[in-house]
Amino acid sequence: MAKKTVVTVTDDLDGSRDATTVTFGFDGAAYEIDLGKRNKRALESALRPYLDVARKVRGGPTRRRSDGGSRSVKRDLGAVRTWAVENGFSVSNRGRISAAVLEAFDAAH
Repeated sequence: MAKKTVVTVTDDLDGSRDATTVTFGFDGAAYEIDLGKRNKRALESALRPYLDVARKVRGGPTRRRSDGGSRSVKRDLGAVRTWAVENGFSVSNRGRISAAVLEAFDAAH
């Protein structure tokens, strides 16, 4: 029998359902965040004055990290989730872990 998998993306800020992934760049780094309609509009409104006068650049960010480190850090996400719960953070069992939780985990270790 066939299985149907349904993936629901939730807003990284408020947890609302039916979010979409928004990709943007700032200061040489690329970012992704899952936002619902309301938060996406808020981000667009906040950025609009800058986007109206900015120049589009072809390709991805070219700025190198000054510390020479890698952009992605390999973490045991199960350990991060366990640590987060034990330290009062709210995290789901699946999906993306917020940057705030990851930063707190990194600072603690």
